[in-house]
Amino acid sequence: MKYSMVFVALMTVVGLGACDRQPATTVVAVPGPAGPPGATGPAAQKGATGATGATGYTGATGDTGATGDTGATGSSGAEGVQGEPGKAGGDTTVIVTPK
Repeated sequence: MKYSMVFVALMTVVGLGACDRQPATTVVAVPGPAGPPGATGPAAQKGATGATGATGYTGATGDTGATGDTGATGSSGAEGVQGEPGKAGGDTTVIVTPK
């Protein structure tokens, strides 16, 4: 408590002293009107040609094609020659069994 009154008095003096200051003056240079544009520079040289790219991947095999249409029916064959006359049978007997 001995120094509390002195401390409060000093804080009041410092606080009020800060309020009494004059603001600092700042000088700002204002630019004038723009000048004429400069001359165009020389044209640039053409760059070297780039390297050839790598070969692309081979594509996938295509789908199998559709089955073709059935061919047309062929023409009838020529008439055959007449067969030999039958021969007389011998002692052979043929037995036909029903199924």
